[in-house]
Amino acid sequence: MRTDFDFTPYRRSTVGFDHLFDLLEKGQRGDTSDGFPAFDIVRDADDRFCVTLAVPGFKADEIEIVAQQNQLSVSGKPAEEDATRAYLHRGIARRAFERRFQLADYIEVGRASFADGLLTIELSRVVPEAMKPRKIEIGSSVGRPQRIAAPKDEALEKA
Repeated sequence: MRTDFDFTPYRRSTVGFDHLFDLLEKGQRGDTSDGFPAFDIVRDADDRFCVTLAVPGFKADEIEIVAQQNQLSVSGKPAEEDATRAYLHRGIARRAFERRFQLADYIEVGRASFADGLLTIELSRVVPEAMKPRKIEIGSSVGRPQRIAAPKDEALEKA
């Protein structure tokens, strides 16, 4: 009997990337991907991150980046190769790939750049003002509303 578990609630305590949960989900799905392309995730500041993928041999127009809901997907499909080229050894991987990253809440995908076989994607954490903690000032008794005294009715006093 196989039971599928959803690890999404446990990811929320992370910034959006947790290798342990990736391994658990990979084992659960029976995923046999070889981890291509290699990638780094760097925290530039408390609210800024950078994902760098090593994609040697690819051109920028052969790579697609899609951000949808809480997921970042990077895929690449190499162009047709020159059939006249005879390789004696082929060590640079030029195969199609798709790499998905689960993003935490409020992570927004910024710009992407491509240079020297490295694809760099900038991410930032943007929490809406309504979700940010705010300080509540404690008022003093000086600012309390005052009681309003009703005017005295002379007819009631004489009675």
